[in-house]
Amino acid sequence: MSGHNKWAKIKRKKGVNDAKRGRLFTRLIKEITIAARDGGGNPEGNPRLRLAIQTAKTNNMPADNIKRAVQRGTGELPGVSYEEITYEGYGPGGVAILVDVVTDNANRTVSEMRHVFSRNNGNMGQAGSVGWMFHKKGMIHVSRKATPLTEDDIMGVILEAGAEDMSTDEEEYTVTAAPQTFEAVKKALEERKVPIENAALQMVPQNTVKVTGKEAEQLLKLMEALEEHDDVQNVYANFDIDDKELAALQN
Repeated sequence: MSGHNKWAKIKRKKGVNDAKRGRLFTRLIKEITIAARDGGGNPEGNPRLRLAIQTAKTNNMPADNIKRAVQRGTGELPGVSYEEITYEGYGPGGVAILVDVVTDNANRTVSEMRHVFSRNNGNMGQAGSVGWMFHKKGMIHVSRKATPLTEDDIMGVILEAGAEDMSTDEEEYTVTAAPQTFEAVKKALEERKVPIENAALQMVPQNTVKVTGKEAEQLLKLMEALEEHDDVQNVYANFDIDDKELAALQN
């Protein structure tokens, strides 16, 4: 499995405690605010806002929080002026890393990002240094145990709806779709009563870099440190760590 999927799974498992949930709510509020600012407050005509609200509801965010975030985005309520920035860099083992941030102070954030990279055996890169290694894709994760459909049934549903591919492991199916067909694929699964664990537009690496030993340990520490920064929305990387080694590093 690619580093993208492994890291996504690690994040979901770590996101169940209260501290992580509070950080998740902050990220979702920022995403809703920016989506409403850029595309308007009506989710029917704003796919990014619709997805952000769906994700917030899935994570049990109170409706009032969602409403206020939308109103801050549309200007109905006063709010902070946010800027979206993607930083690029390298981690241990030459792993390419993208970091999406939302900040109200770009000078502060870039300085802090540079510090996080250098402190954890990584290096900040110039704009465009690693971005070309990733493509934006719609990623949909479905629990194997929770779905009423067989693997063949799910494959039929998603391909008919325009998905590109599906991979599987012991725990879940991972559906990949182009951004243009992401909504249609997600809707097709929902109409067949397939419970979706997570669905989002993400940056997926075209190729992966194998890392082991000390470099693998250092890389995971860097990824964690980036994720824990208050301005960070998403972290993507093209690493591949053996499943057994990954399990050992998480214990």
